[in-house]
Amino acid sequence: MAGYLLIESRDPYEHNDVGPYYELASGLAKEGHQVTLFLVQNGVLAARRGAQGELLARVAQAGVEVLADDFSLRERGIRPDRLIPGVKPAPLDAVMDQLEAGRKALWH
Repeated sequence: MAGYLLIESRDPYEHNDVGPYYELASGLAKEGHQVTLFLVQNGVLAARRGAQGELLARVAQAGVEVLADDFSLRERGIRPDRLIPGVKPAPLDAVMDQLEAGRKALWH
């Protein structure tokens, strides 16, 4: 199976096309692909506990590795202990590592 890296930079509360992108990640994982969803910029806002993160939690439950850019989290004052279950902080280097490993990348 293929490996995918989906990068989400949009705030799901401001853009209604983020949900279908999450569904794409979940669908690829359910088909047996290795999938990472990397949240960056305003995309990290959905990772906050208590921020209506049920959509993002379902993505993690579908087997998608969900990472949140640690710099974007710090910029927005979101501490790692305030993330919803299934979301892990990660440096931007994680993107480079996955690209180097041959992951197919999509940026949204």
